[in-house]
Amino acid sequence: MTSRLEPAYRSSAENLFRALTSAGSAADQAFDDHLATALSERSGRRAGKAQKRAWRNSLTALAGDLLDAGLGQVEVLVEYPMPHKPSSQADVVLAGVDRYTGGDLFIIVELKQWSSVDFYEGDEKQVVWDPKYSPVQHPALQVKGYRDQIAKFCATVKDHPEAARGIVYLHNMPAHEARKLVGLADELKIGVFTGSDRGDLLRFLRGRFEAASGAKAADRLIDSRIEPRRDLLEQARLALKGRDGFILLDRQIDAYRAVLHAVDAAFRANSKRVVVISGGPGSGKSAIALELLAKLVGEGLRVRHATGSSAFTKTLRSHVAQGRDRAKLFTFTLDYAQTPPNDIDVLIVDEAHRSRSKSFSRYDRTKRSDRPQIESMINAARVPVFLLDENQTVAPGELGTLIAIKSIAQRLSIPFQHVALTGQWRCGGSEKYDLWVRRLLGLGDEDGAWNEDALPEAWTGDPNFTVRLAESPKEMEDFLREKLAGKWSARIAAGYCWPWSKPRVDKTLVPDVRIGDWARPWNADSLSRVGEAPPKQLWATGEGGFEQIGCIYTAQGMEYDWAGVIIGPDLVARGGRLVPERSGNLDPSLGKASPRTVPDEQFNQLIRNIYKVLLTRGLHGTVLYAVDTETQQFLRKLIPS
Repeated sequence: MTSRLEPAYRSSAENLFRALTSAGSAADQAFDDHLATALSERSGRRAGKAQKRAWRNSLTALAGDLLDAGLGQVEVLVEYPMPHKPSSQADVVLAGVDRYTGGDLFIIVELKQWSSVDFYEGDEKQVVWDPKYSPVQHPALQVKGYRDQIAKFCATVKDHPEAARGIVYLHNMPAHEARKLVGLADELKIGVFTGSDRGDLLRFLRGRFEAASGAKAADRLIDSRIEPRRDLLEQARLALKGRDGFILLDRQIDAYRAVLHAVDAAFRANSKRVVVISGGPGSGKSAIALELLAKLVGEGLRVRHATGSSAFTKTLRSHVAQGRDRAKLFTFTLDYAQTPPNDIDVLIVDEAHRSRSKSFSRYDRTKRSDRPQIESMINAARVPVFLLDENQTVAPGELGTLIAIKSIAQRLSIPFQHVALTGQWRCGGSEKYDLWVRRLLGLGDEDGAWNEDALPEAWTGDPNFTVRLAESPKEMEDFLREKLAGKWSARIAAGYCWPWSKPRVDKTLVPDVRIGDWARPWNADSLSRVGEAPPKQLWATGEGGFEQIGCIYTAQGMEYDWAGVIIGPDLVARGGRLVPERSGNLDPSLGKASPRTVPDEQFNQLIRNIYKVLLTRGLHGTVLYAVDTETQQFLRKLIPS
C-alpha cells in the first residue's frame, strides 16, 4: 500500500526557527496559515487561536534547542500522521542521520505545555495536569504508541525498529515536577526532558544526530511504503492468544487505561465502577474492547464480551474464539437478564447503543426481564464497560445512550467515568470523510442529532480514502468485483426499501432488490447457509456474501475494504439536502410502523443513522448510487467523477 504520510509542515530546524521568530512578517503569517490550511484539508476542521499559539510556543522552544545543539539541518516534521490512522498525528518527528550507524534516525517528540502533573488516584499510567480536565495517559505511553505504529507499518523503519525513538518535551515544567514521570518512561525507553534541564536535551540530541542534513531521511519516511494491517478479526484472534495485540493510540489509550484503573480500584475497594467509552464508527471501540478482553482474560479474571448484534457476536465466535471454551467469552446483552449481582468481574459491552428497554428471549426464560438491559448488565458485573456510538441507534427500542447509562449508575450510587474517542481507523483513517458523511446526512459536526445548519458539501478528496459515484448498480457491482479479483474484500448494502421474500423451495434466494433490469437478493435471513449464500450473521465475512445485498442488521459492526451503498427511496434529495421519506422504507419496524409507534422525528433520525452506518463500513473506499433520480443528480454535484 502506498500513501504519502505528509506532515502538516516540514522544514529544517534552522528555517523553522527563522519562520517562528520573524514576528509580524509575511513568513510569520505564512507559517500559521500553512499549518491551519493543512489541518483543514486533512480533517475538514479549522485551527483555533489556542492551537496556533500552542504550535508556536512549543515549536519555537524545540527549534531553538536544535539550533543550540548545532543541529540546524535536522528536518522537523510537524503534525506527522500515523500510518493507517492519519487522524492521529505526532506533534513532531525529527528526521536526520544517526551519528553511530550513519543510517536514518527518527525521533518522535511529544510537546506538552504542562507546568505541573500528578498521578491519577495513584495510577502511574494515568496523569492529571489540570483539575478541569479528565485524566489522560502518561505522555510516554502516547509516544510509545506512535513509535510502535511507525516501526510496525512504515517499511522504511520496519526492518530497523531501533531507528524510531521517542521523547517527551515538557518545556514549561520544572525538572523536579517531571521526575515522577521518569520511572515509567525509562521502562518504555522514552526520554523525558523539561525546559529547566534543557542542557540534558541538547546532550541527548547531539549524542543521537549527526550534524548533517536530514532531508533524505525525511523523504524516505514520508514516501515509505505502508505495510498492510491485519483486519480486526485476525488481530483479535492473535491478541486473544497473547500474541501481537492491538496498537492503541491517543484517546484509545486513555480509554484502555481508564478501564484497567477502574478494575483495580473496584477490587481494592470491594465496590463497583461503570465506564462508558463513546466514539464514532472507526474510532477504535471494538479494538479497545478486544484488547481489554485479551488483557483481562490473561490475568485470570472472569470477563465476558457482549453485544446486541447477532451478526457481530457470532462472527467473533466463528473467527476469533476458535474453540468451545473461548466461544463462551462472546455473549449477548440479553444473556444477563437474571444474572446474580457481580457474577462476573468485567463485562465489556460493545455496540452498547443497541441495548434494549428489556430482555426477552422467546426460547429461554432465564433471558427475560422487565429491567432495562443496561441495568441488568450493571448488576451482573463488578465493572461493566459500555462502548457506544449514539449515532448508530438504528431501530426503535434501542436505548443505549450515555445519559441512560449515567442516570442508572447515579441512581445505584456507582462511580461513573466517560471517555470520548476521537479520530478514525476505518475509512482510511479519514476524519475528513467522516465529517463529510455527517454533513451529507445533516447530522452536524459533533453529535448525532439532526442539525438544520449542517449542509452537504462537495467531496474535495483525501489521499487515504476514495469516494465514487456509480451511474448504475451494475457499474457499482462491476467496480467492486474488480476489487474482489484483486484480493480486496467488498460488499454492497442498501436501505431496507424492497420486499424481502422467503427462499424458494430449491434453496435459492429471490432477487428482491430490483433497480431497472438489475436485480439481486437480500442476504439470507437464516442462521445457516441457504444454497450458496452464507448465514446472515456471516454475510460480511463469509464466502459468497458479495452475491447478496446486505442490510443495516448484517452490516452494522462489520467492516470490509470497499463498501457499496445503494441509497433507496427512503432518503431523497430535496431543496439542497437529504430528506428521509417514510413511504420509501419497507422495514416492518420503521417505514411500515405507525407514526404513533415510530413518530416522524424518530423515524427521520433513525434513517440518517442507518445510512451513516452503511456509509462508514469501508476501510479504503465507498461507492454510492441513489435510486431516486433527483438524489443521484444531487450526488453528482457533490462527488467529482
